[in-house]
Amino acid sequence: MKISGLSLPGALRVVPRRHADPRGVFLEWYRPDLLAEALGHRPPDMVQGNLSVSARGVVRGIHFAQVPYGQAKYVTCVSGAVLDVVVDLRVGSPGFGRWEAVRLDDTERAAVYLPEGFGHGFCALSETATVSYLVSRAYEPEREHSVHAHDPELGIAWPVREALLSPRDQQAPTLSDLLERGLLPRYRDCLELVRGG
Repeated sequence: MKISGLSLPGALRVVPRRHADPRGVFLEWYRPDLLAEALGHRPPDMVQGNLSVSARGVVRGIHFAQVPYGQAKYVTCVSGAVLDVVVDLRVGSPGFGRWEAVRLDDTERAAVYLPEGFGHGFCALSETATVSYLVSRAYEPEREHSVHAHDPELGIAWPVREALLSPRDQQAPTLSDLLERGLLPRYRDCLELVRGG
């Protein structure tokens, strides 16, 4: 398993070692011990697994959970392909407001780890795409928020002209709106979560 840091501090790209033979392929797609080595601390326990199936051109996100509590995620694409996008929403972070995109697909079988305080979204590149992700806290709708995927301040380069968004994502506020309302996570609070873990 090869684990490398993204340009945003705390986010990782994980490429598993694939063992192929005439029967098919075997791989380890999640190893918290190796994540701990790469992060320099124990990753949070993953308590819920989610599966999302999307048609080509669907954009989901940018979603994030309120801190304190927050929600770390470990994301992979088990069928098809997506452009997975992570956004540093931690006010005071050196990477605040920046994003990075990683292709996740059912060939390389790479995954992305993002810690608490990050936003997450993806765009389905294949006819259908199935994304599986582990999260460190169970879903709590009152603590879940969104940043508009097409916020010009973020400037995410989605690979589709007309993305299909849910009604909730269509009405999501901008980064500036969330900052003004005090809903974005603070970098120092996110670091405290890491130290406490």
